[in-house]
Amino acid sequence: MTLREIKESLNLKVFSGENLLENEVTGGYASDLLSDVMGYASEGEIWITLQTHKNVVGVASLKDLSAIILVKGFTPDQDTLVMSENENIPVLGTDMETFEFCGVLYNLLK
Repeated sequence: MTLREIKESLNLKVFSGENLLENEVTGGYASDLLSDVMGYASEGEIWITLQTHKNVVGVASLKDLSAIILVKGFTPDQDTLVMSENENIPVLGTDMETFEFCGVLYNLLK
């Protein structure tokens, strides 16, 4: 499934990376600990987090993740947006809580 299909199905807001919505998504990983994501997230997954600082983009790029999804209506810092464009990591958002978003995404991907 593409990031665009997920964005449209779940009515996500695109903060950056509009031109990268054709990225294939292989699954999702939910965590707010950068070290956890570095250790266990897999290439092609969407990272679900409430972290908005630029370090999330660095980790997502390192792990070759498809996108970062910010939950609870959080918005990315300006330097996060700049880095996401430079690293080709889309950042999207939802007003849903993490638990709710993970359940909806899981059902959509399965």
